[in-house]
Amino acid sequence: MTSQENPRPGRRPHRQGGDLAALTAHLKDFRAGGYEVASVAESVCASCGGRAFEVGVDDEAGCAERHCVACGEFTLIADSADYWTEAEPERCECPCGGDVFAVAVGFAAAGEGDEIRWVSIGLRCLKDDQLGVYTHWKIDYTPSGHLRDMA
Repeated sequence: MTSQENPRPGRRPHRQGGDLAALTAHLKDFRAGGYEVASVAESVCASCGGRAFEVGVDDEAGCAERHCVACGEFTLIADSADYWTEAEPERCECPCGGDVFAVAVGFAAAGEGDEIRWVSIGLRCLKDDQLGVYTHWKIDYTPSGHLRDMA
C-alpha cells in the first residue's frame, strides 16, 4: 500500500451520522483508491424492502455480502459473486459491538461515462449511528456500469 492509498477498511476513524445523507458524505470523503465517488446507492432488500443488514466482507478478495435481518435474504454486492467462492468473509462489527447496519455502496467513475473504477461499502451502525467504510475494491474490467444496480 502506498502513502497515496486509503488506510485499510474498518481502520479509518469512524464518525457519527444518523441518515443516508451522512453515510453518503462519509463515502465521498473516503475516496477509495484516491478516486472521487461519483454516485452512492442505498442497499434495499429486493424481497421485503428492508434496510437493516448483517454484513460480511473479505478485504483480500474484494467482495461483500448483506443479510437482511427482516426476511433473511442474502445478497452479494456489486461483482462479489465473481469472487465469493474463494472469499473468507468476516462479519462486520461496529466499535460499539453493534452488528446490524444500514448499507450504502459508493461508486467511483472511471473517467467520463458509465464505467466504474472503485466500489466502496459504507455502513451505518443502527445501534449508535457510527459510520465506516468497511471494504473497497478496484474494478479493472468493462463493461462495469451495471454494478450500480447491484447495491
